[in-house]
Amino acid sequence: MAVSPSRRRFDDYRATVQERHRQGGAGSASSTHAPHHGHSDVDGSRAARSQKKIGDRTRSFFELFSAFWQLIQGHRGPIIAALGLLSVGIAIRLIPPLGTKLAIDSVLTVPARPLPEWLVAVPGVTSILGDPAVSPMRTLVAIALVVTVLTAVGTMINLLGRWLATKSVNKAQVSIRRRVFEHSMRLPLHHVYAMKSGGVASLIREDAGGVADLIFSMLYNPWRAIVQFCGSLVILMFVDWKLMVGGLILLPVVWVTHRTYINRIRPLFRDVRKQRQRIDSGATETFGGIRVVRTFSRSRTESSRYVREGDFLVRQQLFTWWWMRIIETIWEVVIPLASTGLLLYGGYQIIHGQLTLGDLMMFLVYLTMLLDPLATLAGSAVTFQNNLAGLDRILDVLEVDEELPSREGAARLSSQTQGGAISIRGVSFHYPASETPVLQDVSIEIAAGQTVALVGRSGAGKTTLTNLIARFYDPTAGEIHYNGVDLRDIELSSYRALLGIVEQDVFLFDGTIHENIAYARPKANRPDVIAAASAAAADEFILKMELGYDTVIGERGVKLSGGQRQRLAIARAILADPQILILDEATSNLDSQSERLIQSSLSDLLQDRTAVVIAHRLSTIAGADLIVVLEDGRVLETGTHAELLARGGHYQDMVNLQMNQSTSDASPPTVN
Repeated sequence: MAVSPSRRRFDDYRATVQERHRQGGAGSASSTHAPHHGHSDVDGSRAARSQKKIGDRTRSFFELFSAFWQLIQGHRGPIIAALGLLSVGIAIRLIPPLGTKLAIDSVLTVPARPLPEWLVAVPGVTSILGDPAVSPMRTLVAIALVVTVLTAVGTMINLLGRWLATKSVNKAQVSIRRRVFEHSMRLPLHHVYAMKSGGVASLIREDAGGVADLIFSMLYNPWRAIVQFCGSLVILMFVDWKLMVGGLILLPVVWVTHRTYINRIRPLFRDVRKQRQRIDSGATETFGGIRVVRTFSRSRTESSRYVREGDFLVRQQLFTWWWMRIIETIWEVVIPLASTGLLLYGGYQIIHGQLTLGDLMMFLVYLTMLLDPLATLAGSAVTFQNNLAGLDRILDVLEVDEELPSREGAARLSSQTQGGAISIRGVSFHYPASETPVLQDVSIEIAAGQTVALVGRSGAGKTTLTNLIARFYDPTAGEIHYNGVDLRDIELSSYRALLGIVEQDVFLFDGTIHENIAYARPKANRPDVIAAASAAAADEFILKMELGYDTVIGERGVKLSGGQRQRLAIARAILADPQILILDEATSNLDSQSERLIQSSLSDLLQDRTAVVIAHRLSTIAGADLIVVLEDGRVLETGTHAELLARGGHYQDMVNLQMNQSTSDASPPTVN
């Protein structure tokens, strides 16, 4: 029988895990990552390296606990109060088993024993319980009432403490998810692209949400176990110090099992979470490109890939399940053996008259209360490690530096900032994780209010240059200045507020037309939105829709045509009223008639603004104040349309080529 690809991957994964255990490391077994959508091994290894930069480091428990304590900084008060109430509640509930001893020894046993001297010495006890020798029934009823009241009070206090802890968990989930979301929004673009949209959603939903559950699995439940265990030990010490020693013998067993097995489980949970993230991001990518999938008849391929990834996840989960069962099996054997051993010892003491029957019954109750916390710890240890794995992954993201931090003392620009001169001085650039230069020694002076057109073949570096102007990246060499100030000396958010960008690949949100246009200026009223849409020649199709500006356009504007989406993007840029405008093939999806409709609007929009335009159509390029010809990341020529044609250089060759190709075409000529 042929071995399935997921089985081979799992065999490799298991070998990696074994090697990891031998080396004592806790890194993720990333070597089993499957290539995605036909990517080559080189692409896969590059993606793995990019993902590796986000984290995959080994953290000790104390590092994780310290980081967790910082994450819940705003919720510590209620959590500490919950732990305090829990302690009080457990202390109260440790008292009722004493009632069992009193009822048996002082009421039900014949002849009845007198109440213990230490109890009689407590003020008020004699008046409550009475004398069992005179009225045993009164004493029995009193004991029952006291036990009932104490149990009720302890239960209510525990309930209040658990309510505070539960409320803290839910509030912490919101705050941690918000922090991870906001931090992810500020990550460098190459890190965001590496995580993918579905992967980010999985990280925020599952990992960030699971971190808050550590309030129970790492604080509340262990604290409950510790308090109850210590309280039971103290009481057993008064009953028989040898029983206390028997309980303490179990502690090394706890330490050994946690040291040997639990620390090995956390990396496995981390691997499972990574695989889930990979499946989520792959599914999101598949449905995002569903037109391409169906065009090339790859539906069955994508389905098979999804099944293989899911099958590999199942194998990982079952592998982790066996490690979990090892721990549970150890405890399922140890706890009954310990109970049996202590019971035999207690029975031996009674037979030899060293313990009373009441002592034995009380001892059995406290024995249960002693061993129950250990069972709780054993049962929650796996969940605890699973949540720690999620915390580990969250810290990987939070430890990545935010996007392009500004220098100390960076200037903050206002929306009323005048000017807009951009100076590009000796700029070179290559993308992170790549040494291939995309731009080399580019120098361009753009005066305030000037329109600059970037032309050149695909891959010449036009879009990369606009990305540097928008400061999505910093140059690897050289500087870019705005009004004479280095962009790194300007607060990034205030600089971005002056920008307006219209790209060829338009992104629209799942909302109404009004909401998408007003995204550039959320406080804009309906007349402002209508004016922007009219200027972008978008009102023509908007008014034909039944709901007009309240029409919901679907995710990424799926209910609109490409030209309609482009016009909404232009309307959004018009409404933003930016100081600097970047148009990256902004009219590429428009037909000739639509382009003519918005050309005058674009001319008005570009008036008195600094604009950088990437376009292939000659009608858009010819009116630019400056044309920059790029080739292989270098500037070949600069000048106006007339100047460049007069020189007879590379620009004239491109124009002539496109003019010749377009003589039989009604559409405007393009420059490539």
